[in-house]
Amino acid sequence: MKRMIGKILAMVIAILILGVAAGSFYTVPMKQYVAVRQFGRIVDIKDSPGLKFKIPFIQSIQRISAATILYDIPASDVITKDKKSMIADNYVLWRVTDPTSYIRTLDAVELRAEERIEAAVYNAIKNVISSMNQDEVIEARGERLTQLITEEANSDIDDYGIEIIQSEIKSLDLPDDNKESVYERMISERQNIAATYRAEGAAEAQKIRNEADREVSIMKAEARRQAAVTEAEGEAEYMRILQEAYNTKDKAEFYNYIRGLDALKESLKGGNKTIILDRDSELAQVLYGTAGD
Repeated sequence: MKRMIGKILAMVIAILILGVAAGSFYTVPMKQYVAVRQFGRIVDIKDSPGLKFKIPFIQSIQRISAATILYDIPASDVITKDKKSMIADNYVLWRVTDPTSYIRTLDAVELRAEERIEAAVYNAIKNVISSMNQDEVIEARGERLTQLITEEANSDIDDYGIEIIQSEIKSLDLPDDNKESVYERMISERQNIAATYRAEGAAEAQKIRNEADREVSIMKAEARRQAAVTEAEGEAEYMRILQEAYNTKDKAEFYNYIRGLDALKESLKGGNKTIILDRDSELAQVLYGTAGD
C-alpha cells in the first residue's frame, strides 16, 4: 500500500512539475506581439520570435497580430465642395505599431479596431473630398488622393497604437441619377476644349501661311529685280558689243544690209508674197542693189 501511495504521489508531483514547466514557457511566432501581464497589468511586450519564459500562475500572455491586415470598408456617400454627391468605395491596409496602446484603448479586439479605423477613414474621406470640387477630386484620384486620405486618417487613429499604411479608394463613382448629366457636361467641356485647340491650331496655321506667302512675295520681287538688273546689264553689254563690232562706216553699212535682209526674210513668210516698199527704204535699196551707194 505504501509503495502504491508513493507511486501515485510521484505521478502527481511529475504532473505538477510538467504543468509548471508548461506554464513557464511560451513561443513568439513571426509577425506577432506577445504582451506579458502580471495581475492584469502589462509588464512586458515580446516581439522577437523564439521561446520565452514567464512566471507560472502569476503571469499570463496575450497575443496580438503584428502582420499587415487588409480591411475592406463599406462604400459611403460623400459630398464635394461644389455640392456634388459621390460614392467612395475604400479599402485599408493597417497594422499594430504600439501593442500597449492597442490593448489599453481597444483591448486587442480586432473587430473594435476595424470599427475605429472605419470611422477614421470615413471622416478622412469626407474632409478631403469636401475640400475639393468634383473635377479636382477626379483629377486627384489615385496616388495623391490616397496620400491625403491616409495622412488624414492616421492623424485620427494614432492614439490607438495603430498605423494605417494605405487607405486607397477602389472606386469613386457617381450616383446613378447624376451620372448622365455629369457625363454630358464632361463631354461638352472636352468638346469645347477640343474646339479651342482646333481654333488655335487654325490661327497658327494661317499665321504660318501668311508668313510663308510674305516671304515668297519678297523672294519673287527680289528675283524679278535681280532679273531686271541682269537683263539691263545684258542689254548694255549687247549694245557695247554691237558698238565695238560696227564702230566704222563700212561695218555700220554691212550691219544695216544684214538687218534689211533679215527683215525681208520675215516679210516673205506666209502665203502673201507682195511687198510694198518706199523706194528710199533700206529693203528697196537692198532689192535694187543700191544699198550703200
